Amino acid sequence: MAGVGQFTQDWEPVVVRKKAPTAAAKKDEKVVNAARRAGAQIETIRKANAGTNKAASSSTSLNTRKLDEETENLALERVPSELKKAIMQGRMDKKLTQAQLAQMINEKPQVIQEYESGKAIPNQQIIGKLERALGVKLRGKK
Repeated sequence: MAGVGQFTQDWEPVVVRKKAPTAAAKKDEKVVNAARRAGAQIETIRKANAGTNKAASSSTSLNTRKLDEETENLALERVPSELKKAIMQGRMDKKLTQAQLAQMINEKPQVIQEYESGKAIPNQQIIGKLERALGVKLRGKK
C-alpha cells in the first residue's frame, strides 16, 4: 500500500469577491464628496439614452412605418383544381384512403386532406412523392 495517500484533495474554501473599485473611481468620488462638503455647486450630467434601448427602437419605428405604407397584397399560391382532382382520382384508382396514401409518402394525413381540398401551398417534393406513390404524372403542363 505504498501508493495510497499520495493524492489528496484540497477542500479549503475559496472566496470570490467582486472587484474593488479602481483608484480612479475612488478619487473621483472623494473629489465630489469634498466639493459637496465645501458647498460648491455640483452639476450632474445625464447621458442621453444611458441604459435604455431607445436608440435601437427608433430604427424599428422607421421599418414599421415602411411596412404600414406598403400596400401590396400578397396572395400565396394554392393547389390548382386540376391537381386536386388528379390526386383524388389517382388515390381512388389505387383504392387508398387519405391516411394510407399519407403513410406511403411519409406525410401526415392532414397534408393529403389539404392537397385534395385545395388549401395547401404546393410543395414540389410532396407532389413528387405523390406521383411516385400513385404512379400518375401530376406535374408538367398546366
